[in-house]
Amino acid sequence: MTEIETYIVDSFTDEPFKGNPAGVCLIETELESNLMLLVAKELGLSETAFITQKEVDRFSIRFFSPVMEIPLCGHATLASSKVVFERNPGLKQVSFTNIQGIDLEIKKTEREIVMKFPLYSTQKSEAPQPLLNALGITTVENVEYNTETNILLIEIDDSGKLRSLQPDFESLKKSHDSINGVLVTSKSSEDNIDFESRYFWPWSGTNEDPVTGGTHTFLAPYWSKRLHMEKMTSFQCSERTGQMRVEILDENWFYIKSTARIVFEGNLRL
Repeated sequence: MTEIETYIVDSFTDEPFKGNPAGVCLIETELESNLMLLVAKELGLSETAFITQKEVDRFSIRFFSPVMEIPLCGHATLASSKVVFERNPGLKQVSFTNIQGIDLEIKKTEREIVMKFPLYSTQKSEAPQPLLNALGITTVENVEYNTETNILLIEIDDSGKLRSLQPDFESLKKSHDSINGVLVTSKSSEDNIDFESRYFWPWSGTNEDPVTGGTHTFLAPYWSKRLHMEKMTSFQCSERTGQMRVEILDENWFYIKSTARIVFEGNLRL
């Protein structure tokens, strides 16, 4: 029998049962992909990270939804960082290398975890009318597409409308056959928040991802250009909600700053 040290961590929040829960599995050697997928299905969370220690402060990391492998995931990276820092109180900085060979540099401060992530661009696109109908969107400000994540971005004009969306997920899944997910976003009406978003991905994960760091790889530069700001506060207005601060560093990298809370620790038996 093999036992895997396993955690469930609520990311982008300091409260239990808020933010986005991620599984974190500490493995001595990398498992077969199909086995990691089965573990992710068993845990049933939007993503589960599998991390292997290479050096004291360096780890490899792979991410799986219950449906497929995901190359880059923000909330599961934050969750993994929280676990590593709690298990190793002396560490102040770690690095995770994902399946694409991207090195994610993570720092711990007194109040939060700071993750350095790549920036991605978007291109003008179109949203099929059946997709908009399934989302319940009648008016669109802008539609763009990100290649690296294969995600469609739709901007609408009202954060109140964004919060009240109740998609028909069966119809949504049938409305498009070549994207991983759709990100709906708007400028926030709240004084202390700059922009808001929700992420729907029935094609490759669960129906709605509660809080999504990975989408900010293109969402942060998108709103930076629109708002003419390099430091912004983002709120994901899903049912669980979650918040992060983002900071554009240069044309290639940005910071995601937030907190996480470990809610479960145990051993998975295989």
